Amino acid sequence: MISTFTAFIDANVFFGARLRSLLLFLSQTKMYRARWSERVHAEWMRAVAEKRGISVERLQRTRELMDRAVPDAIVSGYEQLELGIRLSDPADRHVVAAASLTRADVIVTFNLADFPDEVLVPLRLKAIHPDAFLMDLFGISDDLFVEAAKRDYQHYMDPELSFDDYIEGFRNAGVPGTADLLEKLRVVIADEAM
Repeated sequence: MISTFTAFIDANVFFGARLRSLLLFLSQTKMYRARWSERVHAEWMRAVAEKRGISVERLQRTRELMDRAVPDAIVSGYEQLELGIRLSDPADRHVVAAASLTRADVIVTFNLADFPDEVLVPLRLKAIHPDAFLMDLFGISDDLFVEAAKRDYQHYMDPELSFDDYIEGFRNAGVPGTADLLEKLRVVIADEAM
């Protein structure tokens, strides 16, 4: 399955490692095409460094792994489009410009209010909360979703992460519906991963 459904991921979605990881594994299933920009990288890395005390050097390694996991994710050349976008926070204009340039269908963000319909609809864009986005992906293909979640959970085996802690990471990341869904899928994700 190769999808043309494209999602531009806002920096706040990449703040939490657990959510970031699952989105990357899901992108590798080809259920959707993940896109982001260098500015998105800079923003999430700065926030994680400030709030979690993780060095930018260590985060640089994560950034490189993300770009390798989704080789065509970086959107560039959108700067001129920013000038025509009016948002309450001018810092968000680049997200809309880059999403528009890459012909994204959605902007995945926790800050839905920052991306009003009157700006997005004429550009054929929609802002969606990460929890709703993940539920939509499950609806597209529960088999591919489970496979991606299984691979995501397995990559936490060294050092080992309990499935309860895995789920709790999604609650802490602000996607409780996804946490509940994963809990219901525990038997096919955790038990088969062992």
